[in-house]
Amino acid sequence: MTELAEPFSGTIAAAQLSLSTVAARNLATTTKSAPQMQGITSRWLLKLLPWVQADGGVYRVNRRLTYTVGDGLITCYDTAGQARVLAPDLRELRYLREYADDGALQAVADSFVERQYAPGDIIAEAGRPAEELVVLAHGKADKLGTGAYGESTVLEIMTNGRFIGERILGTEAQPWEFTVKAVTACTCLVLTDRALAEVSARIEGLREHVRVAQLEDAVAGERANPHGESSIELASGHEGEPQLPGTFVDYDLSPREYELSIAQTVLRVHSRVADLYNKPMDQIEQQLRLTIEALRERQEDEMVNNRDFGLLHNAAPQQRISTRTGAPTPDDMDELLALVWKEPAFFLANPKAIAAFGAECSRRGIYPTSTELNGHRVPSWRGVPILPCNKIGTSVGRTTSIMLMRTGESAQGVIGLRQTGIPDEYEPGLNVRFMGIDDKAIISYLVSTYYSGAVLVPDALAILENVQLGAEG
Repeated sequence: MTELAEPFSGTIAAAQLSLSTVAARNLATTTKSAPQMQGITSRWLLKLLPWVQADGGVYRVNRRLTYTVGDGLITCYDTAGQARVLAPDLRELRYLREYADDGALQAVADSFVERQYAPGDIIAEAGRPAEELVVLAHGKADKLGTGAYGESTVLEIMTNGRFIGERILGTEAQPWEFTVKAVTACTCLVLTDRALAEVSARIEGLREHVRVAQLEDAVAGERANPHGESSIELASGHEGEPQLPGTFVDYDLSPREYELSIAQTVLRVHSRVADLYNKPMDQIEQQLRLTIEALRERQEDEMVNNRDFGLLHNAAPQQRISTRTGAPTPDDMDELLALVWKEPAFFLANPKAIAAFGAECSRRGIYPTSTELNGHRVPSWRGVPILPCNKIGTSVGRTTSIMLMRTGESAQGVIGLRQTGIPDEYEPGLNVRFMGIDDKAIISYLVSTYYSGAVLVPDALAILENVQLGAEG
């Protein structure tokens, strides 16, 4: 008997009727992009700053003689859970500015006591005797005064390092002319006149130094204009033949000098790569392009953050303000414009700060216009462009800063510094120098860029600090 075959239950693959795409790609020419790099940004600061030639690698900022009155910030720090005054920073007080005894300054710093204030507490009250020097170590407070029509107005928003009451160093107690009210929880360091008297009794020469400094300050005040510069005596609107005043313009005898900084690296490419793999793109050219992009990114970061010449660290104390409520509001931006009101060029802000400002405008029903800049449409406020810069960082508490500047030498603004015409120059202020081929056949190039920045007069740059960003997620 013949057995019947089992029926086939599998699937018969369809016969391939044409060349597969996988095989076809072996004969195809692949279209390639140039190497991409996420770290490349718009670098608006480098594009828009006017660049000034710094021959000899140094740029000196000459100014009219300025009488310094000590209106800076006093740095505070925490140790063992307590806030302390940084003793050398007491020289920010006008009558201690030229005081050389570090030990005496430490004794004064040790005499401060810590006080805590809750939001809404009064730190100083108008009309009461000003018998204390108060330094705001942490927090934010409003300095309140009376306006022209009798209304209460915010004279200043005080933040870390601001102080009141320095007159206790040289005068009898006077009433506070304003009220200081805590907006957030505040930690203050307080030096009472009694504690100061005890320190002065122990330290020989401290009281005499303050007395002499007070006299010199009075003389400087008579010689200074409202900006603290030496005055130029003029006469106007006179009749007849009065005796005209004589005058001269005095200069700062110790002007600041900016030396060019440097960012550089050594680019290495194996000769085998440069010889055999140069089509369709030049390997050395692409390596060099991305290396230069990274150097330019570092350059902009230094222009913003460098402790010596970076813009965030070179704004004058009187050109720094804090936000009223945390988020950047139209009122805050207007106050910034009031500080740089002569030909403001542009705002510079972290992209998240720009978004926070946009959200605050939307909440108020305000819709800022955009403006055209170098062929791009960018947001603006009062016609001044607001440009993104991710080099302006954010703190752990999600705060950041917004800068506003005037630019150019002719406008006495912010300028960039570089030197062109350097050997083997590849771009302005940047050179690429062949360093040779080593015994491993590796070609080396030294890539360097030289730069710095300067603020010609203080009112060319202002910074809005403590800018609160929106909640994440």
